[in-house]
Amino acid sequence: MSAIPDKNAGEIHIRGGVRLQGKVKIQGSKNAALPILAATILTEGENCLKDCPKISDVYRMLRLLQSLGGHVRWEGDGVCVSTGSITTRDMPADAITGMRSSLCLLGALLARCGSIVMEYPGGCVIGERPIDLHLQALKQMGVRFHEEDGRICGQAPEGLSGADISLALPSVGATENIVLAAVTAKGRTRVRGAAREPEVEALCRYLNACGARIDGVGSSELEIQGVERLHGVSYRIPTDRIVAGTYLYAALGTRGCVLLEQAPCGHMQAVIRMAERMGALCQETGEGLYVQSLGELLSPALIRTGVYPGFPTDMQSVALAVATMAAGETRIEERIFENRFRVAEPLRRMGADIRQTDSGSLWVKGGCRLHGERVEACELRGGAALVVAGLMAEGETQITGCEFIERGYENICKDLRELGARIYSV
Repeated sequence: MSAIPDKNAGEIHIRGGVRLQGKVKIQGSKNAALPILAATILTEGENCLKDCPKISDVYRMLRLLQSLGGHVRWEGDGVCVSTGSITTRDMPADAITGMRSSLCLLGALLARCGSIVMEYPGGCVIGERPIDLHLQALKQMGVRFHEEDGRICGQAPEGLSGADISLALPSVGATENIVLAAVTAKGRTRVRGAAREPEVEALCRYLNACGARIDGVGSSELEIQGVERLHGVSYRIPTDRIVAGTYLYAALGTRGCVLLEQAPCGHMQAVIRMAERMGALCQETGEGLYVQSLGELLSPALIRTGVYPGFPTDMQSVALAVATMAAGETRIEERIFENRFRVAEPLRRMGADIRQTDSGSLWVKGGCRLHGERVEACELRGGAALVVAGLMAEGETQITGCEFIERGYENICKDLRELGARIYSV
């Protein structure tokens, strides 16, 4: 079967004002699944990835693997991937430029094939996100890069070798590319300043299950001893902390009461603490995360994004939407990406009082009554924020640009309907 189904993103319609109640299961993690799928290139035999999210970015990655000679089949909620016949022939340009995470193919293909030619990755409009850190680290491991016809060309004529690498910033993508390149490289690689995000940890645990030797998993210092070969495994993709956070704040914003089944509470502490400051009761249970609004929405005064374990940039837009109705004033400081405030304008059209004080800060006067409008999603997390705003607003909200939302949410309308929301897509 084709790895990428025909699916036309249309519009989402929301009739707001309903308190969310009930329970919903949290899907597998987008940001964990994509680098793990890229890592299957390094293994012999079949990999069965359980709870792999059925989202457009995953379909694009599977299409890329198929274009390289890999074999893909879905089995229920999991996907099985075999990459025994991988080659470095041309990959579909639109699949590369359609998502940022295609960049993790860089380290995997250099390790497997010794060379790569690929388009510059895309998919995001939230900032420049340069790839210098990726290229500098891989150069230390023996890769020579040049640009040809606007594409990245890399060769490792003598193979990849371990190196001591210090990252100037804890870049998730650069850390993942180093790990992917290092697990079968000659010798030992040490990474200082590595990203500690749960998705990096998931990648390392998957690779160790395949036979890799990675120490320091979950810390900012990784040590990787290269091995000759890796084997396929059965591995469960962890649940998505950003999807869980989105539904947590949707419940809070609508003054609801929900159970988020299998929410990864241990990786959501900054998100949970912020929600509690805004008026949520959050309790970890054996089933997941129980969330109940205590009544009035309160301003947290300050929301500042940071690298893990700080407040995630991917949750900033959703928190902004809820802050527009919270009593008091909120300052939002974006420390990761410089173009994360595109959702502010459609929120203003819905009645929010938001002022941008500088390129990295917003001031929000809470207590607004949002009203339904026709608005456009311009990126993934901003689109999710508009859905949350629509749930809180009076009247009907229509959201276009839903192809962005489909990049990270399997079926946000179905999930929210299970919690009682009046929402559907057309």
